This record gives sequence, C-alpha cells and structure tokens, in this order.
Amino acid sequence: MMSDDEELRREARRRLKARAGFWTFVGVWAAVSILLTVIWFLTSSGGYFWPVWVIFGMGVAALFVGLDAYGPGRRYQTESDVDAEVERMTRRRGPRDP
Repeated sequence: MMSDDEELRREARRRLKARAGFWTFVGVWAAVSILLTVIWFLTSSGGYFWPVWVIFGMGVAALFVGLDAYGPGRRYQTESDVDAEVERMTRRRGPRDP
C-alpha cells in the first residue's frame, strides 16, 4: 500500500511536469507562429493573413494547457522543487485527520 507521502510526491512530480510541458508548448506555439508568418510573408505578403487561424487555435490550446499546469515554472525539476510542492500541497490540506 502506498503512503500519503509517496502519493503527495507523485502528485507534486505530476504538477511540475505539467508546468514544464506548458512552457514547451508555448515554445512550439511561438516557433510555428513565426514559421507560418514567414511562409505567408514570402508567398502572399499583403494578402489575407491566414496564419491567424493556426495562431489563434494554438493560443486556445495554450490557455488550457496553462490552466492545467497552474501557471508558469520553467526550470529543471529538482528534489527541492518536489519537496516545496509537497509542502504547499500539505499546507492546503490542513492537519491530517486521526
């Protein structure tokens, strides 16, 4: 059977991974936006700006990924990060029931 501390550490790692994934997605979003804008500029500069639809769609996805991650936090996950997340989670739960 898994202890409460092991479960909290697993959840903390999941949250930290989600936060790192959010920033990875933002980087991909920026790269795709720039690439499509360059393609638009080279092929039909001054015409209908069709990349807006991809940029908008990925922006909506980034919003939901960010909400899932509970905000930004682009760093390597260290044991102290996990310990800090466990501490925050423990404070929110309050004292344990007997």
